[in-house]
Amino acid sequence: MSEFDAIFVGAGHNSLACAAHLSLKGWKTAVFERSATIGGAVRTAEYTLPGFRHDFGAMNLSLFAGSAFHRKYANELKSHGLEFAQVADCFASAFPDGKWFGVSNDLEKTAARLAAFSAADVATWRRLVGAFPGEAEHLFRLLGSPMSPRALAGTAWNLWRKKGIGGALETGRLLLSSPRAWLEDNFETPHVQTTLAAWGMHLDFAPDIAGGAVFPYLESMANQSFGMVLGKGGADTIIRALVGMVKAAGGKVMAGAEVAEITVAGGRATGVRLASGDFHVASKAVIAGVAPKALTGKLLPEGSGDAGFDAAMKKFRHAPGTMMIHLALDDLPDWSAGAELRHFAYVHLAPSLDAMSRTYQQAMAGTLPDQPVLVVGQPTAVDPSRAPEGKHVLWVQVRMLPAEILGDAAGKIAPGSWDAVKDAYAERVLDIIESYAPCLRQKILGRAIFSPLDLERENPNLVGGDQICGSHHLAQNFLFRPARGFARWNTPVGNLYLTGAATWPGAGTGAGSGFMLAQQLGGN
Repeated sequence: MSEFDAIFVGAGHNSLACAAHLSLKGWKTAVFERSATIGGAVRTAEYTLPGFRHDFGAMNLSLFAGSAFHRKYANELKSHGLEFAQVADCFASAFPDGKWFGVSNDLEKTAARLAAFSAADVATWRRLVGAFPGEAEHLFRLLGSPMSPRALAGTAWNLWRKKGIGGALETGRLLLSSPRAWLEDNFETPHVQTTLAAWGMHLDFAPDIAGGAVFPYLESMANQSFGMVLGKGGADTIIRALVGMVKAAGGKVMAGAEVAEITVAGGRATGVRLASGDFHVASKAVIAGVAPKALTGKLLPEGSGDAGFDAAMKKFRHAPGTMMIHLALDDLPDWSAGAELRHFAYVHLAPSLDAMSRTYQQAMAGTLPDQPVLVVGQPTAVDPSRAPEGKHVLWVQVRMLPAEILGDAAGKIAPGSWDAVKDAYAERVLDIIESYAPCLRQKILGRAIFSPLDLERENPNLVGGDQICGSHHLAQNFLFRPARGFARWNTPVGNLYLTGAATWPGAGTGAGSGFMLAQQLGGN
């Protein structure tokens, strides 16, 4: 038996950021991870062939690069090997009519592409980019603050003071709008609307879902203004650096060490029991980086002692599932719409707002979408170190998919388990890509397919293949993430806290929940 100040259940990047900060504050910390690989959904491995490094889940590290944690600890992270690869050509969409639109960090490049569609949209884009620094101040302050009355009041006061009541209401309107409402209010070209709306589908915001407009807005404006950041050699560069920080400060990080139970006495968390039978004591905090449904009934066999909280954890809503297809390639895709697409980190394949809405509804109804939204990542266009010289990797995220298959919208695949149908569905995905980039299959040297079920097997937090660990719809976000009254990472059990994408401020690589919780516990 060992005694620590803080014990962490799970070694995702939020847990590691929290452990790093507390360790540097003098806390004795230990991080226990059930998997043999540290990092949660942020990891990189040779899933296809030797020398080809594929990001398991997260690929875009812009949120981490711009995070409060990175600003504070940039030097320490760099000393432990953190390296970024800067992206100039950030994201694009190709369309069935042979056209395409993309956003680069060069405003004139983006404006020239917009001009091919609409002079009015060029003017709108320039106006939005010019206003972005002022708007971003308030949005990033909101997303980077705890969900406490004091923090919210400060954000509201700052917003009103700088923008007045009219400007504050417009910011509120953006936060409440659906992607379609905001996009159609601002842009007249369907191609432009669709390109930006695809960012909502990275979460679970189909075009007509309230609260989703802010994500296309922030991604498009941030990529235009700052560019994008990938991890040099793979997204796991942040994990290796975080582990290095924890260990250098005296903390422990242990893989292959599954926590079977969080021990509780007198209404307070006292430590953990590992699956091996070993007990470890935590004198100040137990911090669980787990999906809410794993907390009550599993890690807390007797529950939290608060029936309302336990019910909320069991009812926590997950987003639709995802399939990941990793390809080792002889060369990048030859995009029919234009060779310039080979330079972009992301190419989205989603024909229209209506097609995205239909795909979402199909997945929610339990059917395999006939035309899923595809996020085609081309990391080796930016970072050649991820593959042997002259070769490439392709990162294909297939959104949205049902966790359990009740039917097929195309009527071609019989209902069955994901183990039975994943290869057939992957062929549908490759057919779609080849309709935009002919002969892709001829370039494939190796492939690895992760169905929604496979993703959950690899990481139990990805329930049903939900890569964002919980819906971000308004009823489960802000003050309601993961549940009303528990948005500050607290639980009814004393000294027991939650962290990770299921908690405020939600999914992404910004380490916000881990760092804000660490500051709350250990000070700034």
